[in-house]
Amino acid sequence: MTRPSKSRQIKLGAFLPGGGQHIAAWRHPEAPADGATNFEFHRQLALTAERGLFDAYFLADNLTVGLGAREGGNAKIAGFEPVTLFAALAPLTTNLGFIATASTTYEEPYTLARKFASLDLLSNGRAGWNVVTSAGDDTARNFNRDVQPNHAERYARAHEHVETVKALWDSWEDDAFIRDKKSGRFYDKDKLHDIDHKGQHFSVKGPLNVPRPVQGHPVVVQAGQSEDGRKLAAQSAEVIFTAHQNLASAQEFYRDIKARVKAAGRDPGQVLIMPGVAPFVGRTEEEARAKYQQLNELILPEDGVALLNGLAGQTLDITGYPLDGPLPPSKETEGMKSRQALIRQIADEHNFTIRQLYQWVATARGHYTVIGSAVQVADQLEEWFGNEAADGFNILPPWLPGALDDFVDLVIPELQRRGLFRTAYEGRTLRENLGLRRPENPWTAARSKVLAAE
Repeated sequence: MTRPSKSRQIKLGAFLPGGGQHIAAWRHPEAPADGATNFEFHRQLALTAERGLFDAYFLADNLTVGLGAREGGNAKIAGFEPVTLFAALAPLTTNLGFIATASTTYEEPYTLARKFASLDLLSNGRAGWNVVTSAGDDTARNFNRDVQPNHAERYARAHEHVETVKALWDSWEDDAFIRDKKSGRFYDKDKLHDIDHKGQHFSVKGPLNVPRPVQGHPVVVQAGQSEDGRKLAAQSAEVIFTAHQNLASAQEFYRDIKARVKAAGRDPGQVLIMPGVAPFVGRTEEEARAKYQQLNELILPEDGVALLNGLAGQTLDITGYPLDGPLPPSKETEGMKSRQALIRQIADEHNFTIRQLYQWVATARGHYTVIGSAVQVADQLEEWFGNEAADGFNILPPWLPGALDDFVDLVIPELQRRGLFRTAYEGRTLRENLGLRRPENPWTAARSKVLAAE
């Protein structure tokens, strides 16, 4: 194993849907059955993540019910809208960042820019936006469409959407607000700017009616692995969540993205790649495997089959196929192409039956599942971190609160012992803790150049 530089440390996100990650997590004896919509439980999770010095609390989001096929199984058919939840949690925490998912397919840039700028102000600089393109015809039917936009159209819209949102965040300069009661000047009119965006998908005049965020821009996160997803990540993202089953695959993605970022004229050191990891942690490997087996025994077969069908873009009809037989073929859809391919890869590489496959992906839907003692889990994280596969990890505790407690109480101290993880937060903003620079306002930069030339 290559030992990472002592000056470089692992970054950690905590992906904590209240209903748990595993599709049967809500049935765990220690889990609250109403965890998905229990605010007090989410508060407990946030405080535990902050005690563990995690960089951020992350939540995915869906724009449809998706019975049986979404994160957390049936516990995820209804839950909180992430930005609303995080706005309530922010005052109850001090350092923990909050990364919320919002869709470029069905949200307008102006309203999205407003709510994330507001979250950044409310949290004093701890907001992040996970950029997604929304797939699925069921979702489309909730937004005045009969079918989803095709893959290429979704990503073309996403590129323009992200750049429009960033321009809106910059429409106020940092020092625009004077608020001088004596003179009556509330703001400097020269430091408020229309963006006058007219593109293929959006026409937005601006400016935004929220001040520039504390961080300049909330941290921009992205999670696509297709070719279009990689292009978007290289051009726009500062943190990239990704799913891999082995070191070689993670290394290919890491090296490819870093090269694309450099080719785009950006600093690869300012783009963090954080694969998802679902850890079952015990004081011994045997204890960890018992926890894995306990959860899998709680899976209802119909939920397992629905999960596989959902990940295959609703095209995998397993009706009549034996659960202890091989996975039947499915056609590619306009949905999550990379995840569809990954599920097929897992089935083929492990020669899994249908039942074995849904048990394997029930925890994290294709993210890397690690089962072992704190030392064994830390070994796996260190191997990826030290060998050009990861700058950090998005941790997906299989059930809550127990699996999060296990990671914080057992794995975090082991990573700290190795010098791989912080013992205190470095700053107050999410950017400071992630080691990301604050974006300069382009209007301010242009003015500075003019003054320097005079």
